[in-house]
Amino acid sequence: MAPEQSGESTTLYSARTIRGLYPALRDDHLRYLERWGLVRAVRQAQGHGRHETLYSFADLAVIRQASAELARGLTFRSVLRALVAEREGQLAFDFQPVTGRGGDTANAKVVKLEPRVAAGQSRASRLGAQEPLDEQTFERAARYFAEGAALDGGEDARSDEAMVAYRRALTLDPQMVAALVNLANLHYAADAIIEAEALYEKALALDPSCFEAHFNLGNVYHDTGRFEAAVFRYRQALAIDPGYADAHFYLAVTLEKLGRSGEARPHWAHYQRLAPNGEWVALAKEFGE
Repeated sequence: MAPEQSGESTTLYSARTIRGLYPALRDDHLRYLERWGLVRAVRQAQGHGRHETLYSFADLAVIRQASAELARGLTFRSVLRALVAEREGQLAFDFQPVTGRGGDTANAKVVKLEPRVAAGQSRASRLGAQEPLDEQTFERAARYFAEGAALDGGEDARSDEAMVAYRRALTLDPQMVAALVNLANLHYAADAIIEAEALYEKALALDPSCFEAHFNLGNVYHDTGRFEAAVFRYRQALAIDPGYADAHFYLAVTLEKLGRSGEARPHWAHYQRLAPNGEWVALAKEFGE
């Protein structure tokens, strides 16, 4: 089982090679280590839209240690705690939602516009800041939004073109919350955190009941270390949609990082109930006990 070589002559190890070297580790364990920021995976295109996950030599120390602890019979939860504590010098969590080009963003996307009356007339009367759009202008803005949504996401995503479409929609309708949220998501995915935060906050100023803006702003706050603010935003999101499994999961992880395991426990349970086949259900079961 020879390691792979990257284009920059860096030795990389496939998940298959890792499993051969350290049989106590499963694929889901490797994903958990990556999700918690303990290893940094590299994804190389294999053609036909497929990617292979590779790990660098620098990751092997953590992987080897995790495998050894699991082989001793320790639970994966205790292994995670020990690894993070060793790295940070304290018993803490370091959960990072996957972001950036090539990663799967956890952010919630708006997939359709509100009805015409809600999007224009009722919104303007609530804000008292803009007259309702005429039907023709609204329809043009809606077409640009639909164009952006079609370009935004999936294997054939074209983020730059989607940004242009959303901006055109906002030029016609500056109070189109859906376009603000989805444009913010694209900035977030490109690691333009400051721009994303400003757009989410603008969306909430226009519509305080926007679930997506609350939830996604929680992710921004977490990424920038503002954990109490992240907890507040996740709770606001769940007050609007208590059935959104990921919000329970991210809230639970953030509370754990703050040392508030008792508050996190019911959210681990909610995640298991709402997403029984979710990617993180095994981890939720361990921490929810």
